[in-house]
Amino acid sequence: MYKVYTNIVQIAGDVITVEAEGVGYSDIAQVFVRSGLSLAQVIRIDGKRVSLQVFSGSRGISTGDKVRFLGHPMRVASGDNLLGRIFNGSGDALDKGPALTENLVDIGGPSVNPVRRIIPSRMIRTGIPMIDVFNSLVVSQKLPIFSIAGEPYNDLLARIAIQAQVDVIILGGMGLKYDDYLFFRDTLEESGSLSRCIFFVHTAADPIVECLLVPDISLAVAEQFALAGKNVLVLLSDMTNFCDALKEISITMEQVPSNRGYPGDLYSQLACRYEKAVDFDNAGSITTLAVTTMPGDDVTHPVPDNTGYITEGQFYLKNGVIEPFGSLSRLKQQVNGKTRSDHRTIMDTMIQLFASYRETVEKRSMGFQMSSWDKKLLMYGERFEKEMMSLKVNIPLEKALDLGWQILSGCFNPEETGIKKSIIEEYWPKKD
Repeated sequence: MYKVYTNIVQIAGDVITVEAEGVGYSDIAQVFVRSGLSLAQVIRIDGKRVSLQVFSGSRGISTGDKVRFLGHPMRVASGDNLLGRIFNGSGDALDKGPALTENLVDIGGPSVNPVRRIIPSRMIRTGIPMIDVFNSLVVSQKLPIFSIAGEPYNDLLARIAIQAQVDVIILGGMGLKYDDYLFFRDTLEESGSLSRCIFFVHTAADPIVECLLVPDISLAVAEQFALAGKNVLVLLSDMTNFCDALKEISITMEQVPSNRGYPGDLYSQLACRYEKAVDFDNAGSITTLAVTTMPGDDVTHPVPDNTGYITEGQFYLKNGVIEPFGSLSRLKQQVNGKTRSDHRTIMDTMIQLFASYRETVEKRSMGFQMSSWDKKLLMYGERFEKEMMSLKVNIPLEKALDLGWQILSGCFNPEETGIKKSIIEEYWPKKD
C-alpha cells in the first residue's frame, strides 16, 4: 500500500514541499489535483521535509492536495520495441506508437563496476575524416563537442547518427528548439536510420524536470542494450542546457550557489552521467558524445571546465568545422595503430604541416614576402581545409588516408614531408 500525505507545507515555483517519512531521493510521487494527476520527483530530503519537482508545473496545486509516493525512482521501458520511436523526457511516446509499459528499468543507477570494464581497443567509424583520421572515436569513450550557439553541432550529431558503425543510436535532446527536434526527426527518417535509433526529446517549452531526466533515461536504456550485447552510441545535445536546469532548480531550492550560480555538485552531476560510458566484458558497450555549448566561447565557463576533467578529450567545433588544434581524442592511440600502417604517419604529418600553414597565413597577413616553401604550404592548407576539414566530406577511413597521400604528393616532394623512406615507398602515389 502506498501512503498518502496531505500536508503540503510550501509551494515555490514548480517545487512543492511535503512532510513525509520513508522516502528516497529521486523517488517518484503522484500529486492529486482537481485537473487530474501530476507526476513529481523527489529532489531534496531535509529530515521530514521532502521537496518535489512537479513535472507539469505547480499551477493548480494547493496545500490541501494529496501526494502519494510510489517508492521507486523514475522508470523507463527497455528492449527492441523502443527502436524507431520518439519519446519525451518522461518516457511518454511523442509519435503515434503505443505506450510501452513492459521491461521497466530504474533510471539514474550507479556507474558500472570497473571490474566489468575492458580497456578500449575498437574504433567507431563515422565517415568524417577529421574524426576518423585525426581524432578517432573509440568504443566506450566519453567525449564532449565544445562549441558555441549557432554552430552546426546538431547537424554533426545527425550525420554521426546516420553514419556511425554501431548497433543502436540513442539521441537525447535537452532544451531543443522545436525546429531542431523536427530536423533530427526528419533527417533520421529520410536517411532510413530511425529504425536503429531511439529519440528522447525535451524542448525548451517542456517542463524543466524533463530536461534533467533525458540523460538518465537515455543512458538507462543504453545500458540494457549494452548488456544484451549491442554497441550503443549515445548522442546528447545540449549538456549546457542540462546544467542550466540544475542551476534553476538549485536557485529555487535556495541552495548556496557556486561558480556563476551553478550548484556546488556540478562536477558530480556531470561525472555520474559521463561515467556510464563502458565497454563490458563479454557484452556490448556504451559510447557517449555530448554537445556542450560554451557561452561567449569561454572554455573556462563552469560547464566545459568541469566537463574537461571528466571526459577523454573533446571535439572543438568552430567556424563550421572540427578544429584540429582544439580537438583531442586521448584514446586514439589505442586504435589508430590497428587500422592501417600509415594512419599515424598521415595524422602526424598532415597536422604538423597544417600548423606551418597557419603560421604562413599570419606571415602573409603581416606583409612578409612568400618563399617557394610558403607557397607550397598555402596550397596545401587550402586543399586540407577544403578536402579534409569540411564537414561536407563523407568518405571511409581508407579513402581518407589515400586522399591524405594525394594532397601531400600534390603539394610537396617526398623528402619535404619528413616521412620515413619505407613508408614513402609503400604509400606515396606513383606518377603515371
